[in-house]
Amino acid sequence: MANFIHRRVSWTQEADGSPTPQHRLQISPAALQRSRGASEEEVLLVATVIDSTFFKLSPPLQGTGRGRGITLDRPSPRTVLGGLVLAVRAGNHPVRDLSQAIKLTFKHNKQFQVETGACVFWQESPLQDGTGYWNTSGCDTSDNGSEFICSCNHLSFFAVLVNPALSVDESDAVNLSYITYIGSALSIFFTVISLIIYICLQRRRPEKAIGVHLQLTGALLCLHLSFLLCCFWVWQLNEKEDDWVCRGLGLLLHWSLLATFTWTALEGFHLYLLLVRVFNIYIRRYLLKLSLVGWGLPTLIAVVCGISGVYGKYSLELRDADNRNSTAEICWMSSHRLSVSFVTTVAFPCLVILCNSCMLGLVVFKLWGLRAGRGGAESGGDSEKMTREKWMKLWKDCATVLGLNCVLGLPWGLASTTYISLSGIYVFTILNSLQGVFMFLWSLALSCKSRSDNNSSVRDPSTQKMMTTSFNN
Repeated sequence: MANFIHRRVSWTQEADGSPTPQHRLQISPAALQRSRGASEEEVLLVATVIDSTFFKLSPPLQGTGRGRGITLDRPSPRTVLGGLVLAVRAGNHPVRDLSQAIKLTFKHNKQFQVETGACVFWQESPLQDGTGYWNTSGCDTSDNGSEFICSCNHLSFFAVLVNPALSVDESDAVNLSYITYIGSALSIFFTVISLIIYICLQRRRPEKAIGVHLQLTGALLCLHLSFLLCCFWVWQLNEKEDDWVCRGLGLLLHWSLLATFTWTALEGFHLYLLLVRVFNIYIRRYLLKLSLVGWGLPTLIAVVCGISGVYGKYSLELRDADNRNSTAEICWMSSHRLSVSFVTTVAFPCLVILCNSCMLGLVVFKLWGLRAGRGGAESGGDSEKMTREKWMKLWKDCATVLGLNCVLGLPWGLASTTYISLSGIYVFTILNSLQGVFMFLWSLALSCKSRSDNNSSVRDPSTQKMMTTSFNN
């Protein structure tokens, strides 16, 4: 049989073999010597692959914790690589606790989409009921990109448990594309309206917070507009065509993304000055200095990347659950410039989201402190009226926190969920393609608050400080 090894080998030499093209084994002379009989010059080596469905898992409570290694007794979400188990046996004596490990190779080429893997062996249940569990004891795992190499100190039934890579089928890919295009188009429309609202608010009552929101909204408008232009322009190009317009649009998209995250970071910095350094703040030409950072830093990075020839058509190979290949393209950075893309579009945004998450936590803490302090002072009076006012203030606080979530760019942090499930991809796509809509709702809330403040002499200081502030010019 092509997937079966059955031969006698000398115990003084290393034995190797490949029962299938995807499996290979190397057994050291020390293991062969321990497995042979007292008078035998050769050792019978048997190796084959077995369907993993023949291995029945014990109930979790019976399998968990047995053995000296980590027990992997649940079939989900980890599965056996290729659905095959490599069985290896030499001689008539059990072999364990070897000083020189045996090596087992499991290839994972393009037909297996995997993320991480762990070498395991089959441990029979002590109940002797024909079940068992996967155990990692005595096995080390290494991955060179195309194959898993297991180094184990015993002989048994071996396999590699893997996390299957998340795949998106063709229908979901089309749905996500439509969601992105429609969401970005809506964001462009509503960010234009938001800009008009912020300009009117700035003329009516000049405040630096409104100025920062205005700049962030402008960056978001550039981001969504350049994204749609990059997507639509690449459709006009041939498969291997890459013109100067595509490179220019890639530069514009990169610059807009950097500007968006930079102004998001400046929103967090502005909130820090508002909540932490409340008194004795004097920053000369505050908005001008923020603008130099918010627009100057992205421009400098984009120009340097442009001179370095970073931009061009980016191609991403996609494969669905049925192993059908497709290619997604966009005017962005060239596929071989992954290091530049990682630093500027992964590391920098992660740092911004981390800092702004801390700022949002500080906002929640401040709101909770203000409410607790005012709750004690207003303990006397009509209880029904106080309850109604309490719920109204709680609703305002929740709306403020949700609005700051969008202003601080925290929905970008949902990118981590795209590696977990398909629903995570949908949530991330919907929320981030509609950022312009959320910014419009925030501008609308500020506009309504500005009108209510003008019509009333009583203000709620807890949300007032979170939403508006002014510094000296």
